[in-house]
Amino acid sequence: MIRTVNPKTILIWYRNDLRVHDHEPLHRALQTQADIIPLYCFDPRHFGQTSFGFPKTGNFRAQFLLESVADLRHSLQQLGSDLVIRQGLPEVIIPELVNALDIDAVSYHREVTSEEVDVERALEQGLKASGVSLQSYWGATLYDIDHLPFPVSQIPEVFTQFRKQVERDGTICPVFSAPQILPGLPEINPGEWPQLPDWGLTPPTPDERAVLTFTGGETAGLARLRDYIWTKDCLKNYKVTRNGMLGADYSSKFSPWLALGCLSPRLIYQTIQDYETQRVKNDSTYWLIFELIWRDYFRLIAAKHGDRLFRQSGLQGIEIPWPKNWQQFERWQTGTTGFPLIDANMRELKATGFMSNRGRQNVGSFLTKNLGINWKIGAEWFESLLIDYDVCSNWGNWNYTAGVGNDARGFRYFNILKQAQDYDAKGDYVKHWLPELADLPSAKVHTPWKLQPVEQKRFNLHLGVDYPNPMVDLDQSVAANRKVYETALSIHSQGRNKR
Repeated sequence: MIRTVNPKTILIWYRNDLRVHDHEPLHRALQTQADIIPLYCFDPRHFGQTSFGFPKTGNFRAQFLLESVADLRHSLQQLGSDLVIRQGLPEVIIPELVNALDIDAVSYHREVTSEEVDVERALEQGLKASGVSLQSYWGATLYDIDHLPFPVSQIPEVFTQFRKQVERDGTICPVFSAPQILPGLPEINPGEWPQLPDWGLTPPTPDERAVLTFTGGETAGLARLRDYIWTKDCLKNYKVTRNGMLGADYSSKFSPWLALGCLSPRLIYQTIQDYETQRVKNDSTYWLIFELIWRDYFRLIAAKHGDRLFRQSGLQGIEIPWPKNWQQFERWQTGTTGFPLIDANMRELKATGFMSNRGRQNVGSFLTKNLGINWKIGAEWFESLLIDYDVCSNWGNWNYTAGVGNDARGFRYFNILKQAQDYDAKGDYVKHWLPELADLPSAKVHTPWKLQPVEQKRFNLHLGVDYPNPMVDLDQSVAANRKVYETALSIHSQGRNKR
């Protein structure tokens, strides 16, 4: 497409980059001294249903999104501009605005997964006849895609190899500073603000047990960054505490703001570097950078493999006969499996839209390795609820959990009872989310099915009524699903050898 050398008006199409700091499209547009029109489209496709019938964007995610877009609008207004809001398909709305406002160029941050890429292609087609410049930028990762030590097609299939190479030979670009002032908007209808009921969603009710009050937007994200790293000085202990499940500060909780681009990973990296210079540099400060690299890896692997990420056979192409047992899935979904660690995590997710990384690993393992249920159903349930839903990280992690991901290592599973003892030894987390077990002593809370009738009476707990009995035998279910997996893996290996 023809690129306008000196555009007079540039439309900035905001997507999952809801910030003014470290925003290259905005930075480059300012350099041209053109008029700038920031736009956000609420795409109705984002509020439909997943393939298994869940709301694609549930109420927690939608509420966080609305808050984030509202905060972006406020930030732009403070700088002298505004955010134009539209509801509809971007590939239709943007060409209409281009024609109506005599726009010379459109800039945006590009995505890597199919639904988003399809919209970009449709937009390019819609603008082709107009000769308007369409400029995309890369801005979601720590390492810029153009500064990797290998092309996307040659990204290593093992994370450790990827990490070592980018740490040695990759480049992390400086942060683009936030603008101090922006040009005002031309005469334009700012658009109607949507509400959750418009998408068939009920506003979520805050739960006082939530680990943190997550408010969407760049302002809240920057406040969390300052609070966690500087005010509370938590970064120096991150590696030690990151596997916690209870409380506000066992981990950074930056992920919701990263997911919508309210926080730039490069800004987090720069803040860590400043902290290392001014306070301390240790394994914990590095480990937060390590987690940002993992996030990069999931996105780049998605760019490399495309739709394979979403196939039931996963990135490895292993055809496992995953069943769809909806009765069992509902017990997992509602936190009534009879295993307190699983149930507490699933109830936290349903009540707040958030769950710890340790919790996600355990409930994912339980769904796929104990219940043997199709991992894609779990991935879509997470997509619907998680306020920090990131398409690449979510589907990449579920690929790995199911044993069909690019870096999967056979039939790996979590020993639920050992995990409970390792990460919730006193049962504080379980009791926090399962009040029916609150009276049990620490030694009993993770295995209530072992209580004798006299103990049930003493602790005012009637198993099967107040709390369910276990839905499976942990060891037997693992053994049965291991057999299914290894049979499928053997068939897959034989097929590869024949090619």
